Amino acid sequence: MNAPVSVRPEFTTVDGLSVRFARSGDTGGAGQDALLLSPWPESLYAFEQVWPRLSRSARLTAVDPPGFGGSEARDELRSPRAMGEFVVRLADAFGLERPHLVGPDIGTASTLFAAAARPDRFRSVVVGSGAAVVPLQLTGPLREWVEAPDLEPYRRIDPRRIVDAALSTIHGFTPSDGIRDDYHASYAGDRFVESMRYARAYPAELPVLADLLPGIRTPVRIIAGVRDAVVPSVNAEFLHDRLPDSRLDFVAAGHFCWEERPELYAELVSAWWDEEK
Repeated sequence: MNAPVSVRPEFTTVDGLSVRFARSGDTGGAGQDALLLSPWPESLYAFEQVWPRLSRSARLTAVDPPGFGGSEARDELRSPRAMGEFVVRLADAFGLERPHLVGPDIGTASTLFAAAARPDRFRSVVVGSGAAVVPLQLTGPLREWVEAPDLEPYRRIDPRRIVDAALSTIHGFTPSDGIRDDYHASYAGDRFVESMRYARAYPAELPVLADLLPGIRTPVRIIAGVRDAVVPSVNAEFLHDRLPDSRLDFVAAGHFCWEERPELYAELVSAWWDEEK
């Protein structure tokens, strides 16, 4: 079966939750599987530009984590550690045997929690553009979202404005109207405000993750934009300094480097998969 050249969402049920996903099909990628977790405040359509290249290297399964994108939420999963446990269940549910794991942005912490808990479950990990430093070092709106004493003021803001503000920081790329509409729908109503609870768990959970990093034996590639306006580069360096088997790549991009520099991002990820077969 040839791989679709674009993301085609479907739905399934995992652990009682409606989960949106997309698969590339059989691509001749040396029998490798890869599980990709979508970033925030986007959805699995964030991988549209890298999909064709990545699908030549592995069979792709992209997933909107619960509470993000088009997947159903569950309050118990609004933290990186709990989401990491769910990532393992996702791999099981999709029948993925030792897949590569890709978790940019909010997926950084959850994928590393998953790798720490199940050291033999994943072939390799790719992270980046995600909070990691203890004490917390974030800037701009992300810091405000994490540290705000009350979420109620955010309920009075049209979430489309928040999504559009985030997308406006992607240099040289504008999502199609259809993809933008999907991002808007993904965080409509209270969905964006409720999704903030995940990031607001960082102060409590990142210190736990920091203690686990030296024990993670899964190979980890860290890809981050040098011009990231919300997650400073010190976060990527923090991970690289503590993970025993890691590589760090800074690319000339902002936070959303997978969309700003899709060709380079896809090449770095694909090369990592080939190296860690």
